[in-house]
Amino acid sequence: MGASGGDDAQSSGSSTTYIAGGIATGVVGCFVSLALLLILLAGTFVTAALGWIFWPIVLLCKIGILDCGSDGGGGSKVDTTQVIEAYNSDGRGALNENAVPAEYLERIKSAGKECSQIGPIVIVSQIQLASQFNEKLVGTDGREGISQMPPDKFKEFGKDDDSSGETSALNAADSIMAQGRYMCSLAKEIDTLIANKEVEGDALNMTLAAYKVGLDAVKQAKGVPKPEVSQDAQSYIVGVRSSFALYSADASLTDETYPSLSARPTPTSS
Repeated sequence: MGASGGDDAQSSGSSTTYIAGGIATGVVGCFVSLALLLILLAGTFVTAALGWIFWPIVLLCKIGILDCGSDGGGGSKVDTTQVIEAYNSDGRGALNENAVPAEYLERIKSAGKECSQIGPIVIVSQIQLASQFNEKLVGTDGREGISQMPPDKFKEFGKDDDSSGETSALNAADSIMAQGRYMCSLAKEIDTLIANKEVEGDALNMTLAAYKVGLDAVKQAKGVPKPEVSQDAQSYIVGVRSSFALYSADASLTDETYPSLSARPTPTSS
């Protein structure tokens, strides 16, 4: 696996090991790389804690690790090499537009063009984890909308991007574009810290960690905070990256790999 992406997947540590051990008794005769299994189980663990089905479960079904009935085990196989490559990528590749709900596609593409460091695959994967495209979601700590940004950060980066006459986190256009601007601001800060040798590690992982737990936490840790310091940072990175294969055009996943867009479950809280 790639140096940083693989390290972060493995650094989900005891939580991933515990989940892998718990599911091991239900695994039936399918040979896949242990690294992929840990990645997907980690992603499943992250979102299971949030209370809704997440895409790594679908991948586990398609690969054949989990027995998911006639719709899960008998379909086309997933190229595990492409899944791993997508997971470890920088998220700046071509977007699988067919996997993105049509009403949000253009905004996600625009947000992914705010800077060169952050691509649309990253933006849509964050949304997948944050709200599963529920633009009216009211979450914890005052977070609202499709991107579930911290209120103070939405206030700083939010604009009336669809010219509706108001700026609101519950407006998908405003929320997605604010997310893109905030991510780009963090990415530029991380680039400066790397250049000054104040932090070390994968730039995207550090940007995602900063988005989740704050830039100061990354500075203090001189990189992505270790699991014993912040499970939130580690879990967030794994959770976002777990969707890269589904939203990457390079991964060549077919439409039957994931359910129809209209069938996606919608959470009521984050």
